[in-house]
Amino acid sequence: MPSEGRCWETLQALRSSDKGRLSYHRDWLLRGEDVLEECMSLPKLSSYSGWVVDHVLPHTQENPPSSETSASSRSTSTLDQPSCVPRSPGRTPAFSPSSSATPDGAEGKHESQHTEPMVLQSSRGVKVEGCIRMYELVHRMRGTEGLRQWQEEQERKVRALSEMASEQLKRFDERKELKHHKEFQDLREVMEKSSREALGHQEKLKAEHRHRAKILNLKLREAEQQRLKQVEQERLRREEGQVRLRSLYALQEEVLHLNQQLDASEPHRDALKLDLSAFRTRGNQLCGLVSGIIRATSENGFPTAEDQAVAERALQEMRDLLTSLQQEIAKACEAKRRQDEEVAHKKRQESKMQQGPEVPRETPAPSQGLGGKQNEDLQVKVQDSTMQWYQQLQDASSQCVLAFEELTNSKDSQAKKIKMDLQKAATIPVSQISTIAGSKLKEIFDKIHSLLSGKPVQCGGRSVSVTLNPQGLDFVQYKLAEKFVKQGEEEVASHHEAAFPIAVVASGIWELHPRVGDLILAHLHRKCPYSVPFYPAFKEGMALEDYQRMLGYQVKDSKMEQQDNFLKRMSGMIRLYAAIIQLRWPYGSRQEVHPHGLNHGWRWLAQILNTEPLSDVTATLLFDFLEVCGNALMKQYQVQFWKMILLIKEDYFPRIEAITSSGQMGSFIRLKQFLEKCLQRKEVPVPKGFLTSSFWRS
Repeated sequence: MPSEGRCWETLQALRSSDKGRLSYHRDWLLRGEDVLEECMSLPKLSSYSGWVVDHVLPHTQENPPSSETSASSRSTSTLDQPSCVPRSPGRTPAFSPSSSATPDGAEGKHESQHTEPMVLQSSRGVKVEGCIRMYELVHRMRGTEGLRQWQEEQERKVRALSEMASEQLKRFDERKELKHHKEFQDLREVMEKSSREALGHQEKLKAEHRHRAKILNLKLREAEQQRLKQVEQERLRREEGQVRLRSLYALQEEVLHLNQQLDASEPHRDALKLDLSAFRTRGNQLCGLVSGIIRATSENGFPTAEDQAVAERALQEMRDLLTSLQQEIAKACEAKRRQDEEVAHKKRQESKMQQGPEVPRETPAPSQGLGGKQNEDLQVKVQDSTMQWYQQLQDASSQCVLAFEELTNSKDSQAKKIKMDLQKAATIPVSQISTIAGSKLKEIFDKIHSLLSGKPVQCGGRSVSVTLNPQGLDFVQYKLAEKFVKQGEEEVASHHEAAFPIAVVASGIWELHPRVGDLILAHLHRKCPYSVPFYPAFKEGMALEDYQRMLGYQVKDSKMEQQDNFLKRMSGMIRLYAAIIQLRWPYGSRQEVHPHGLNHGWRWLAQILNTEPLSDVTATLLFDFLEVCGNALMKQYQVQFWKMILLIKEDYFPRIEAITSSGQMGSFIRLKQFLEKCLQRKEVPVPKGFLTSSFWRS
């Protein structure tokens, strides 16, 4: 039947709809009974279904297709049944479709309040409802699409008009700017033209003036150059003369010093029975020759190059003369030693033959002091225990050098860079030590301690650490100790107050890193043997330059440094040593003892007084040591200290004075006046530059 066919079409349409494509679950009953309400309630029609039945369906059924005539006739009977939807009361045939365009209006709402939905039991009602929904949706979509297209068209027009107005404004601004530019360019051309004309006229006047001034300047310059040339020639002549004169004075001083060394060998003449008069006579002749040259030049103005050459030849001859003298003395000493040994051997043989076999006792070999005759109650040779300690320190220093020999001799660029960075990191902080403030000193100490502890430190914008190379720690320890001693040799020698800040940092590092302290002592003993104290003896076959280096002198190009410079360096190192033994790092542990305290200073002073004095050296070192460390020794040893001071004054002063020549009495007088003042006041003054508590608070 047609109605059944339409039902199947309706079912097919429902199956293709959104709701028909939904998936249903079998356990929907477990969710609740409220899901069955829509299925159990009767279908309802909207308030517009009556209008559709009155206006849409009659027009579609007026001319039904031929194939559906029979179906429509059969469906008529179905629609004529009481189950059809009756018209809504109050609906008129004149109701226009335009009213359906606004189904949400007030009038439609009013009708929907009086129209009750009717029950539709046929499939045609469902289809009608679907048509209504489709019509509303299509109508709404058409209206929305038309509105959107109209809006887009208006926006395009507005944008086009805006762009056109903007372009026109730009063109107007460009034409205006071009006009102003042309006007400005014309004005500038006019001004430039007038300026060029004025400058041209001015240049002509200047050229004429320069030409006249040039002629005058040439004449003045020639006269000035001639005058300056004469002045320069005179200045150069004076400078050369002064240089030669200073050189002559230096040569004369060295010649006199060498002549004093010749005179100092006088005791050997009696002991070794040598005739040294020829050496002394020639030395006096050379001194007279140099003195005559200087007297002649002082009368005539400045010395000439020939005078300087003659003085240099005299100096070289004096050096050769001293070398020959020392060789003669060495040969005579060796011959006398052999002769004494032979005599002693013969005596022992005779005593053995007369008294029988006996255990021989060694007698100390006679040795001669460097400055004069040996006294029987004082020794020249250092004690065996001190010499053993000295040798142990030197062996430790040599082993340290061997430990980083591979790093030193490496040709690898990376190893060289590491070595250079480590050396800078070790030496630069020591060079920065000063008496400015304690806080700055603490920063330097912390930096050195961090470097020795293996922590990275900043140096030259790079991070440096001893862990960069297996031999880095040995290298840094050696270079650090060497730098401390070098600061004493240079900085302390020039500025005595610098001994205390350098010493307090060295003492603190020594306490935390004992090996650095041993290396400091090794470097100090090597450069200043008097800090042991140790007086090296001249051995047979030893070169004179090597012996001078052992004594602490600097020898360059076979030329020994001057005595004043030598004493200045020794003074600086002894002052540094005297400051180290009495100072401790204030931020360290006070429970531990000083690694190299005042007891070593007392030992050094006692051994110096038990050793034969050296001319000019012993007095200088005693004064420097007591001026720096005397106050601390006085507080530590009290009565014993004053007994030692009296011993120096009563017994040791005459020995120093006996070997000191008239030209070397300055250091002896300075020491004597210092001790007499201390005895008079019964107190040794605090040294200048000593670090007080206020220094550490700054």
